[in-house]
Formats: sequence, structure tokens, C-alpha cells
Amino acid sequence: MENSSTETKFILLGMTANHQLTLPLFGLFFVIYFITVLWNLGLVVLIQVSHRLHTPMYFFLLNLSFLDVCFSSITTPKTLANLLSQLQEVSFFACMAQMALFIIFASAECNVLASMAYDRYIAICRPLLYHITMSRVRCLLLVAGCYFGGLLNMVAVTSSITQLSFCQPHIISHFFCDIPPLLALACSDPWVTQILVVGCGGFTLVTSVLVILVSYMSIFMTIMDIPSVSGKKKAFSTCASHLTAVALYYGTTMYTYLQPSRHGSQAGNQMVSVFYTMVIPMLNPLIYSLRNQEVKAALNKILRYSL
Repeated sequence: MENSSTETKFILLGMTANHQLTLPLFGLFFVIYFITVLWNLGLVVLIQVSHRLHTPMYFFLLNLSFLDVCFSSITTPKTLANLLSQLQEVSFFACMAQMALFIIFASAECNVLASMAYDRYIAICRPLLYHITMSRVRCLLLVAGCYFGGLLNMVAVTSSITQLSFCQPHIISHFFCDIPPLLALACSDPWVTQILVVGCGGFTLVTSVLVILVSYMSIFMTIMDIPSVSGKKKAFSTCASHLTAVALYYGTTMYTYLQPSRHGSQAGNQMVSVFYTMVIPMLNPLIYSLRNQEVKAALNKILRYSL
């Protein structure tokens, strides 16, 4: 059986059917979301008010923090509300809106991470041309391109999914309107949509990964030519945080979205989804600030003036 898409309402199964875990999960996810918003917006404000952080590297980091707040806010508040609600219902339009925003910000984050790798390549391999190459205009164009790429992916995938008919009961085995569980509900043949999902997602992932790999291959070759050990350590330290964030984000997204089959493990996908929608946005500010002396110095300076 199927319904007209515009009249469809979906039921999200949520995180667990065990009611004893509802409150602990609510408390855990609330704390994670609170820390995510606090740390990421705090980093955005710190970069904005500290003149010493007005460089291309921190401009991209500011956009990454903004994307992490948006990324987490698309899914976590609805998940928290559903944990306390007996009827975890979402309309077709609300579901499509959540999925569309998710695609935009997830794709844009891939592109921003690739732009950050390119920025590190110019800084380490072409230091004399850094301020010319990474001018303010070019940085703005790169970030605009990151968001525009996400918008193109969203239009292609969402327009295809909205043409599908969905079988009753409209139960999504997930805690938000993600692409794989929606395709699993399709009554009409979703092969075109699957091709678009793998094609758009694969193109974004592959091109951004290629930019990152080529950039870091050049960076590592340049670092190996640095004669002093301290110089090598300093160069490596500027890349370590970014490589950690790249490994976490790309590993989980590739596992979830580059699977053509509709019959993957729902429990496994949910665990991975929790990690990249909630945990990684919380960890990114820590990854970039704990070992970053410039961020620490800027924060200490602001704290001294405020106290």
C-alpha cells in the first residue's frame, strides 16, 4: 500500500524501544548538544573578536564550527523531543526539510575540510605566496563554493526522493530522516535515487578526499626536506588536528552513504550516525583548540581583559 507523498506522515522509531534507557539517553544527548553549541559558538566568537586569529586557517575553522552547530541542530533537538514523546511522528515536508538541510551541511563540511587541507598546503609548501594565494576574496569564494556544492547535492537528491511513493506503515528505522532508511521504505523503484545518492555523495567525498590526499602528500614531502627536528614538529603539529578531524568525519560518512545496498545493519548505521551527527561536532573544537597555542593565547588574553 502507498500514499500520496504530500499526505504522508512518518513514524521515527527513535534510538531505543527500551523505555528504561529513554531518560539516560535524553540526558546524555542533551549534555552532548549543549557542549557542542557552547564550544563551537565560543570558538566562532573567539575567532571573530581576536585579531591575531584573523587568518585564512581560522576563517575556515570558523566556518567548520558554524557547520558543526548547524549539523548537530538539524537532528539533536528533534531526537531529544522524540525521546520524551510517545508519538514520534513527522510530516512529509518536515522530514524532507530535515534531510535537505542535512545534505547541505554534510556536503559543505566535506568541502570545508578539503579547503582547510589546501590552505595548509599553501602555508607549508608555498609560504612566500601564501598571503597572495589565500587572499580574503579567494577564501570567501572557496567557502561560497563549499556551500554551493552542498546546495547542488541537496537539490539533486531531494528532488528525486520527493518523487518516490512510500509503503505503509511509514516507519523509519532511525532517529532522523536520513537517506538510507527513507529509501528502504520506497514502494516505487528507487534505483535512480540510489544512483544520485551514490553519485553526488561519491563525487563530493572523492573530490574532497583527493584534494586532501594530494595536499598532504606535498606537505609531507616538504616537511621531510626541513633540516631541523623542531621545524618538522612545528609543521606536523599544524596538520595533526585537521587530519584527526578528517579521519573521523570521512570514515563515518563513507561507511553510511557509499553503500548501494538498502539492506545494511540498521543498528550499526544508527551508532555511526550518532557519532557523526552528535559526537564529532562536539569533538572538533577540542581537536582544534587543545593543541593550538594561538587559540589558547587568544582565549587567555580575552579572559584576562574580561576579569
